[in-house]
Amino acid sequence: MKLTWYGHACFKLETDCGSVVFDPYAPGSVKGLKLPELAADAVVCSHRHSDHYCPEAVTLTGLKPNFAMRSIYTFHDECMGAKRGNNLITVVAAEDLTVAHCGDLGHKLNNETLRSLGKIDILLIPVGGVYTLDAEAAKRVCEQISPTVIIPMHYRCGSVGIQSLAPVDEFLSLFDEAAITRLPSNTLTVETPLTSSVTVFELG
Repeated sequence: MKLTWYGHACFKLETDCGSVVFDPYAPGSVKGLKLPELAADAVVCSHRHSDHYCPEAVTLTGLKPNFAMRSIYTFHDECMGAKRGNNLITVVAAEDLTVAHCGDLGHKLNNETLRSLGKIDILLIPVGGVYTLDAEAAKRVCEQISPTVIIPMHYRCGSVGIQSLAPVDEFLSLFDEAAITRLPSNTLTVETPLTSSVTVFELG
């Protein structure tokens, strides 16, 4: 299994049974970022805001991914979508692991949603605040879900990204330094058994 981060909330997940791109962004929607040519078996967008919704940026292979994938309805804000609408959490089960991409989640999870999620091994969660969970709220959601690997996303990287968002360091400051893994690239090759960590990608 391999995860590649293209900035903001866009990831490509590659597994033995197929591939999927999460939340490709439209040209010009995220400062300093431009997607490369992407191909995958599937593309999933958590909602229709341009910084998460550009399915045409991904060339579909025509192959059907042979993994289980499901969506869980949530909200883009803390008031049941009244401010920013709905949001999808997408859960992929492949290679005996479950990966959850939280999109632009904006609230703490209720018991029904937690039951729907089930056991999550790798959690991709927004941490930059303003439009989504901020650092402290994201930490609380991580505590609710208890994944083995936490991957923060949707934050500002210096002059790159939506400038009103907080940098990832605000989220990382809530964890012991020993729990943090800083990757030298934008790609993670997942090895099992998993080791508990907060894993930060280097923007490619």
